[in-house]
Amino acid sequence: MTELDAVVVGAGPNGLAAAVTLAAAGLAVHVVEGASTAGGGCRTEQLTLPGFSHDVCSTIHPLAVASPFFQQFDLSVHGLKLHYPEIAYSQPFDDGTAAAAYKSLTRTADELGPGGASWRRFMQPLVEHADAIVPAALAPLRSVPAHPFQAARLLPHALRSAAGVAGRLEGARARALFSGVAAHAMLPLNRSPTGGFGTMLALLAHAVGWPAVEGGSQRITDALVAHLQALGGTIETGRWVTSLSELPASRVVLLDVAPQQLLDLACGSMPAAFARQLRGYRYGPGVCKLDWALSGPVPWTAEACRRSGTVHLGGTFEEVARSEAEVAAGHHPEAPYTLVVQAGVVDPTRAPAGQQALWAYCHVPAGSTVDMTERIERQIERFAPGFRDLILARSVLTAADEQVEHPNYIGGDINVGAATVRQTVFRPTVRWNNYRTPMKGVYLCSSATPPGGGVHGMCGYHAARSALRREFGIRAR
Repeated sequence: MTELDAVVVGAGPNGLAAAVTLAAAGLAVHVVEGASTAGGGCRTEQLTLPGFSHDVCSTIHPLAVASPFFQQFDLSVHGLKLHYPEIAYSQPFDDGTAAAAYKSLTRTADELGPGGASWRRFMQPLVEHADAIVPAALAPLRSVPAHPFQAARLLPHALRSAAGVAGRLEGARARALFSGVAAHAMLPLNRSPTGGFGTMLALLAHAVGWPAVEGGSQRITDALVAHLQALGGTIETGRWVTSLSELPASRVVLLDVAPQQLLDLACGSMPAAFARQLRGYRYGPGVCKLDWALSGPVPWTAEACRRSGTVHLGGTFEEVARSEAEVAAGHHPEAPYTLVVQAGVVDPTRAPAGQQALWAYCHVPAGSTVDMTERIERQIERFAPGFRDLILARSVLTAADEQVEHPNYIGGDINVGAATVRQTVFRPTVRWNNYRTPMKGVYLCSSATPPGGGVHGMCGYHAARSALRREFGIRAR
C-alpha cells in the first residue's frame, strides 16, 4: 500500500462521503470496513427468498436528494435512477380513508379537508424557502447560513414538540399526518425537538419528494465506492478494527463509528474528560424490523396507501403519541406506531413480477430482544385486511439483533444517538468542532455528529472538510 494521507474506518454513507471528499482533494485515502460489503445501513440483500431485494435499513431518500454533498456528487451521473411515488407518505384511519402527503402542497391541503388550510399556512413559507432552509439544517450548527433570514423560517418549529406544532393544525387528519413524520424522531411527541423532525420531513416531501433508488439502496453505496476508486482511493472489507493501533500509518483517521466504539478503539489513550463526555452520550430506542416476500401488493383499504412509498400506521395523533410514550417508558406497545416501506410501488425490479418486497419496523426499548412480528402484522392487518394471506416468507431482526448486524446501532438505535435538544445542538459532546477529537489527527464522522442520522453523507462531508482545513491547509470547495 502506498503512503496514506487518510484512513477511514467504516464504509457507511458518512464514511464513504468523507473518503470521497478527501480523495477529491488529492489525498491518498484507504477505507476499512468490518462487514463483507460496504454500505452499513445503505445496503440491499436477499433477506427472504431469491429474487426479492430488501434494503437492510434505509430505502426512501429525500435527504440524499436535498443533501449538498450528494448534489455535488450527482447521483444521476453515476447511473442511479430515482423513482418518486405519487404520494410520499400516507396515514390510514379505521374508517378506510387516509391522509396523504403529495409533492404538491396544494393537492395535499385540498385532500385534508377542514385541516387543509392550516397545513397550507404551516408549510407554504417553508416550501417557498426550502433552498435556504434545507442546506442550513444539514450544516454544522455553528456555521452561518448562506441565506440566514430565509433559513430562520424553520426556527419557530425547529425546537418545538410535535404536540406543540400539531396544536396549530386544524382537524384530526392534518394532525395525524404530522404525527407520522414526527415519530421518526423516536421520542415522545410531547418532547422537543420532535416538531422540528416532523417539519423537516414534511418539508422535504413537498420540496423534493421521497424517492427510492431503482434496484435498492445498495446502488448508492456502489456508486460512492466506484467514485472513490476512480479518484485513487482504496477500500478493504471484512476487516474489523479493534484498536486505532491496528490501522496503517496516516496523517489523519476518520471514524464512522458510534461514540461507544470510539471509546473502545482508543484503548485508554483518550483524554479522561473527553472519555467521560462520550460515556454520557445517550442512545435512543431501538427498532424491531421485519422484511417480507409477498405474493402481491399490500391490500390497503385506503386507496391512497396503495400509491404511497411510505405508510405510517398508528391511526390518530393521540394513538401515535401514546405508542411513542410507551416505548420511552420501557414498554412494548400492543399497537405500535409502525413505519411501512413499499418501494415496489415505484420500483418493480425488487421482486418477481406481480409480487412485492416489503419492510416495516416499530420502535422498542433499547436493546430489546422481543420479536414484535405479531404486533406489527396486526397493525398492518388493521388497515390492510388479508395482508397475512400474501406472506411467502419473512425475516425478523429484534433491536438486539440490529446491533449485532450493525455495530453503530447501539441497542438497535438506527439514529446512532437520541435526538434530544442537547444532542441536536451538541453531538456527541459540547465542543466547538463536533468532528475533531482531542486525539491528534482523529476525527469522528458518523451519525453521532451533526446533522445526525439519514443517508445524506453530510456528517462525513463536514468531518472531511474540517480535517482538510486543519491538517492539510486545504479549503475544499
